[in-house]
Amino acid sequence: MMAWTRRVHRTAVSAALLIGAIPAFAAPTPAAVATIKRIEASPAFAKAVAAIDAGHDNWVADIITLTEIPAPPFKESARAQAYRDMFMARGLSDVEIDAAGNVTGLRKGGGDGLIVVSAHLDTVFPEGTPVKVRREGERLYAPGVGDDSTGLATQLAFIDAMNQAGIRTKADILFVGTVGEEGRGDLRGVRHLFTKGKYQGRAKAFFSIDGGGMDSLTIGGAGSKRYRVTFKGPGGHSFGAFGLVNPMTAMSQAVVDLYKIAAPADPKTTYSASVVGGGTSVNAIPGEVWMEFDMRSVTADELAKVEKRFLAILDEAAATENAARSTRDGRITVEPVLVGDRPAGATPLSADIVQFSTAAHAAQGITVQYRSSSTDSNIPISLGIPAVTISRVASGGRNHSVDEWIGIEKADNVKLKRIGLATILDTAGM
Repeated sequence: MMAWTRRVHRTAVSAALLIGAIPAFAAPTPAAVATIKRIEASPAFAKAVAAIDAGHDNWVADIITLTEIPAPPFKESARAQAYRDMFMARGLSDVEIDAAGNVTGLRKGGGDGLIVVSAHLDTVFPEGTPVKVRREGERLYAPGVGDDSTGLATQLAFIDAMNQAGIRTKADILFVGTVGEEGRGDLRGVRHLFTKGKYQGRAKAFFSIDGGGMDSLTIGGAGSKRYRVTFKGPGGHSFGAFGLVNPMTAMSQAVVDLYKIAAPADPKTTYSASVVGGGTSVNAIPGEVWMEFDMRSVTADELAKVEKRFLAILDEAAATENAARSTRDGRITVEPVLVGDRPAGATPLSADIVQFSTAAHAAQGITVQYRSSSTDSNIPISLGIPAVTISRVASGGRNHSVDEWIGIEKADNVKLKRIGLATILDTAGM
């Protein structure tokens, strides 16, 4: 029986995940422990771990190489081309850059289905951001050095280890470097992979290498709604037209009222007024201003509630300004445009992919912590495909900032890759 069709753990927890928070942790089932022990005891896996250990410096070098190839939002092509070459050098078959810009490469197994292992190519940093890596002892510093350049390098380390150990899996494994994971990319790469690409409908399980820490496993997909909202008005001279309605006032009121929403901590729900622009001169009432907003929740119901209230707030803010000042030259209008829509959901604790990872962590003396986040896993989760996001590196910090860093200490990072590889191999059937 294929690995992903076995059910090693059945509880009522999976139903709870649909309506509430994810438990922080759970013990692996005996069946999951047994399958991980079998893999850990195999000579081939021992060779793979030895290859990971011996290849540590190559892993660090790959991180540096990939980080220093800029991959700003919607401009990932240079990094994609380099990553395609890295896939080809490792002997993957059917290597290509697809219509969305994803890099895909197939490691053929026994043909008993397909699993997907991925990391994302893009960073959050705009074009022109310096990306030279600085090494200080056992740390690397650079924008994007962790998220997700290290995920890409870790994926390559998995391929190298499997190749050097001569491991053949029952399932084929599709390795992917996705585009559009960050920000306004709105998961466009993984959406294409699962809904339009040539592998559509074939994947039975999905791994995203896009987390950090020794004990972290993301099984919940935090959904999001993102809007760019434009407030318009007649505009005018700040002195001569004083008293006319001002779109800036309406927008400001919308922000104030948004932050009055009582968002639940459980299930975690958040919102943010994020980016702003508009106006023409310090001495002019603006004719147009805009702002971008982000709303997130680990459940679809709570996300829908905050979105509904947000849209009502926009209309109320415009109406309040129109009632407060003169509309003789025109009224305030508001135009919300949805620019990001990520589905919420969770992979049940009963899914093999979760149980295998839990057991693989436990085999190394680690109690895994289940988390929710917004990653490429959101899309397969929304399609009912078991998906998790696993850690790319043992330690790191300051993600999405110019002083982002990762720790490259050998022992913990070898252990972490051992955990990730064991989980992938158990899911793929070894």
